[in-house]
Order: sequence, then C-alpha cells, then structure tokens
Amino acid sequence: MGSTRAPAPGRGRPPLVLAVCCLGVLLVSLDTTILNVALPAIRQDLDSSVTGLQWTLDAYTIVLAALLTSTGSAADRLGRKRVFRLGLMLFTAGSTLCSLAPTTAWLVTFRTVQAAGGSMLTPVAMAILTHAYPHPRERARAIGAWGAVVGLSMAAGPVLGGLLVPWAGWRSVFWVNVPIGLAALLLTTLHIPESRAPHPRRPDPVGQILVTVLLGTLTYALIEGPGAGWTSPPVMAGLIAAAGALAWLVPYESRRDEPLIDPRLFRSAPFSGATATAVFAFAALSGFLFANTVYLQGDLGLSPLEAGLRLLPMAALSLLCPPLSGRIVGSRGPRAPLLIAGAGIASSGALATLVTRSAHPSPLLLSLTYALFGLGFGFVNAPVTDTAVAGLPSSQAGVAASIAATSRQVGAALGIALIGAAAASGARSAAWWAITGCGLAVVALAAATARRAAATAGPPPTKSSPASPGPVPVRRASPVREDA
Repeated sequence: MGSTRAPAPGRGRPPLVLAVCCLGVLLVSLDTTILNVALPAIRQDLDSSVTGLQWTLDAYTIVLAALLTSTGSAADRLGRKRVFRLGLMLFTAGSTLCSLAPTTAWLVTFRTVQAAGGSMLTPVAMAILTHAYPHPRERARAIGAWGAVVGLSMAAGPVLGGLLVPWAGWRSVFWVNVPIGLAALLLTTLHIPESRAPHPRRPDPVGQILVTVLLGTLTYALIEGPGAGWTSPPVMAGLIAAAGALAWLVPYESRRDEPLIDPRLFRSAPFSGATATAVFAFAALSGFLFANTVYLQGDLGLSPLEAGLRLLPMAALSLLCPPLSGRIVGSRGPRAPLLIAGAGIASSGALATLVTRSAHPSPLLLSLTYALFGLGFGFVNAPVTDTAVAGLPSSQAGVAASIAATSRQVGAALGIALIGAAAASGARSAAWWAITGCGLAVVALAAATARRAAATAGPPPTKSSPASPGPVPVRRASPVREDA
C-alpha cells in the first residue's frame, strides 16, 4: 500500500491481512461469475426450469442480503476473526454440498448454506481492513486493491468455468472453492488478529426476521410473476407480505436504540446515494451476466469456454480499474469514479441493443460492449464502499460495510429476477435497456449526491443525540477536495 508505517498493536501486518481478506471476497465473487457459465449445463443435467436457474442464483443473494448486516454486527460483538473463520468453514462446506446436489431443489438449498458463510466474509473482511488500515488514504487504496479481486473473479470465473464444465461437468465449479477456502482458513488462523468494536450493537432478531421476509417475498414475486401472472394468488401474497414487512420494519427500527438497519442513516444524502448506487450497479451486473449466458450459449450456440473468452474484455477492465478508482477516491473523492462507472454501464447496455440484433454480431463491437461494462463496473466499488464506511463511526465498521454489501446483494437479486426474466423470455432488448437505465441512474445519483458528501455524510442521530435540522458533520474517508 506504499507505506512504511509500522502496524499498530493488534493490527497484524496490513499486507498479509489484505491478502487474506482478498481471498475471502474472491470466494464470494468467483462463485457468481463461474456459476453463470455453468447454468446451461445445470439446466440440462438436473432438468431445471428457467425459474429454477434464477432461484439457484437468487437463493444465494437473498440469504446474503438478509444476513449481512447481522453478521457484521455479530463480528463487532463476538470478534471479527472468529466470525470470519466460521464464514470460511460454512462456505467451504456449502460448496462441497452443492457439488453433490442430486436435484435443483437440493442445489438451491445448499446454496443457502454457502450464502450463510458468505455473509460472514464480505462485511467482516471490510471491518478487518478498516482496523488494519486506520489511515484514510491508505484505507482507500486498500479498498481499491480489495475491489480489484472482484475484477479478478470476473476475469477468472468465466474462463475457468468454461474450462471446467466441458471437462469435469458443472459440479466442478463448486470444487474450486474448497482449496481456496481451506487456504484462507489457515492464513486467517495464522495472520489475522482478533478485533472487536468497543461498543457493539445488540442483536435485533425482530429486525432480522422482517428483513428476511421483505427480501424473500419480494424476490419470490419478481421471479414467479412473469410465469404465474402478476395477479395470481401466490404472487400477490408475496407482494403484500413484502409491503407489510417494509411497513413494519421502518417504524420498528426507528424506535430502537440499536437497530439492525437504522432508517435515520438514510437522511444522509451521500450514504443514501452510495447504497442506491450499489443496488443499480449490481442489478446491472447480475442481469448482464445472466443475459449474456442466455445470449452467448443460447442464441449464438457457443460452448462454455467460448462464452467465457468472449467476456474477457469485461473481465480485464474490471480487474484493472478498481485500483485506479481507489486512488481517485483517495485523492479527489467519489464523484468522478461514479460518473465514469455510470457512463460505462449505460453505454454498454445501449450498444448491446444494437450489436445483439444480428445473428452474426461483429466481434469487435461485442468486445467493445463488454469492455465498456467492465470499465463501468470496475470504477463503482471503491467509491461506494469508501463512502459507506466513512459515513458511520469506526466502532461500527462491520455494520457500515455490511449495509453497503447488503445493498449490493439486493441489487443482484433484483437484477436476476427482473433483467434475467426479460432475457430468458426473449425480450432481449428490454434487458439491455434495463441495464442502460441502471447506468444512467448511477450517473444521476453521482451528480445529485456525491458533491454534497462534505456537508451531509456522517453518523445518524441517536436518541441521546437528537437530529438537528441542519446537516450532520462528515467524517471523511480521506483528505479529498470538497468540490471533487
């Protein structure tokens, strides 16, 4: 990270801590991209429906989204190293079970085990990084390197999946998680110091149940709606249950001294903008990957390896851009990277509507489409994460990171449900235009909220410190220019 400063007591060796945290996020992110390439093989082997494939992806993202905030808070309370190790063990065990699944239903069930472990990795890793890198500029750069691992998974996932599926079958895409998980578990035991928040939040079981009901029933309705009909009793029941859970969640959490998700936090325009940006960006990502699986292997008839190789321009830029984005965030603030991110995602969706109309698309234009998306997605993670972590007290680093991570998984679930359904039903143009809309939303949010970060970002008011009518002072993630 370019610093010779000695680590503070209890923080371990920051480069080693960063490496271990990167292995944790590699597990979670690699599992998404490598599995998309294997979906056609799973459908053929297990006789899965399109909705079954969507549930294979969304069961994972829903459980992740539902548990991330609780696990971040639990890590602050019980010990971040302890929870991180438990997450690695659960994820590795879940991967082994997925590789043995005899039916789609069992695969979906085992994916929830994976997700329970994954929920303990991403937010806890960010809290561990925040503890290891207490200096804002160094932390921003570490977050950029951490975000590059997501790009690495995009680079390795499609190609690795394309190599493994024809050679060893779709089950092999879960095997690769086992050695990575075991290596990360050993390194965590040896090199990650234990840390806790001085004043962690108390458990909130009612809030946890309401969040789970909200996400599960809403996603159920979105996935099943196109096939069963939006007015069918099960779909209507799902929508009503989701609305009821939301209507109960907001006032209930507002009354708690230590809520699972504090609604008052979203009074901060930069924090709200960061979470909304994560939803749109990851909806675009999950929808883009699902739509391209349908297009490349379905419409064009490419093999898994050929499909993976076509995605390399996207993967390469997703790998190269996050460190640059992290440096820009550390020196100039989040606005410029977010504008670049939104423009890249929107441009890729718009270009895809033109390129994919042809039964023989131009390889150059197709590569440009994927490169634009990789550029956009590569720039989005660092500003979103840095803004979210900076918006809460450092003692609540696990909660801060988990809220940002939750918004990512909510976006991923919605993208699979909505954009994936459009792509699978043959409404290819609608899927690409939805991705364009997500990119434009990121641009609009960056323009509306990022410039106000200096004035409004910060911790929400508490009952012991009531809200004032004015903005909350900011605890900046880095010494950036106020007009950046």
